[in-house]
Amino acid sequence: MAIKITPHLVQLAYEAALKSFWRKESLRKFLRQTHVAESHLSTWSADESKRDFLDRTFAALQRTDKGKAVIGQMANFLAEQSTFPDLRTWEDSAVKIQDASKAVAELKALIARQTEEVRSEREREDAKARAREELAVARRQRANISDLKQRLEDLAPEMGTAPGGYAFQNWFYDFLTFSEVEHRRPYNMGGRQIDGSVTVDGTTYLIELKFTVAQAGAPDIDIFRGKVESKADNTMGLFLSMAGYSSVAVKEASGKKSTVLLLDASHMYLILTGGMHCLDVVRRVRRHASQTGEAYLPPSSFGG
Repeated sequence: MAIKITPHLVQLAYEAALKSFWRKESLRKFLRQTHVAESHLSTWSADESKRDFLDRTFAALQRTDKGKAVIGQMANFLAEQSTFPDLRTWEDSAVKIQDASKAVAELKALIARQTEEVRSEREREDAKARAREELAVARRQRANISDLKQRLEDLAPEMGTAPGGYAFQNWFYDFLTFSEVEHRRPYNMGGRQIDGSVTVDGTTYLIELKFTVAQAGAPDIDIFRGKVESKADNTMGLFLSMAGYSSVAVKEASGKKSTVLLLDASHMYLILTGGMHCLDVVRRVRRHASQTGEAYLPPSSFGG
């Protein structure tokens, strides 16, 4: 971590250096290891005390960014000390080591506080950045979903026409792309037209889209269920009729082993108004079908 060079830190580093090294040569070796310039070390005369030399050294280092970086490195090295070899063998070694330990502990505590402050500040900045990104994503999503909603409403006059059906099909797969739902666009299989498929929680659902003025009837369900049941066992069907279903169609789709889920405009507008995610709507209807055998559950009953 880059240490913040404050007057307090400089003073604590100075005291720790002064008290950790009693012999001049030991202090000189330490200063050399922390990259104090050799040209500066050579100015230390034999009759200049450690304190006077450190006074000059720290004053010089504080004048430049490079020098401050040296103080930071010096402070880190001093704070890492757990033993003081240069303070042994003196008559008052215990006192010297106690003084050095106290100086190092104070320096270490300050560095720890700085580290915590930097970490906290970084966490605050990260949280702000995440919040800004989430807000930006939410705004983009609102703009995109608003656009999808408007496009669907613009298609209303074409409901029941062939061009309208194709346009709705394109709209639906743009909607799935926006919703990040794994899907396959329309394809032909064995002479049968499949309006596409989606995969939700490992289950593949064949898609049937109906963009007509009239409700889907029982024959529509029968034909689609035939397509579904001709596929692998884990395949189900997702029928979307914007005009809804006749009561006979709902009954036809339901049953003990229903393989078809029914959605209509009310489900789509629940998603388009931000009330629920597309995947969660499918999951809710699927759960209802598993529990009751009923293929259709209106959004107004989702809470039940």
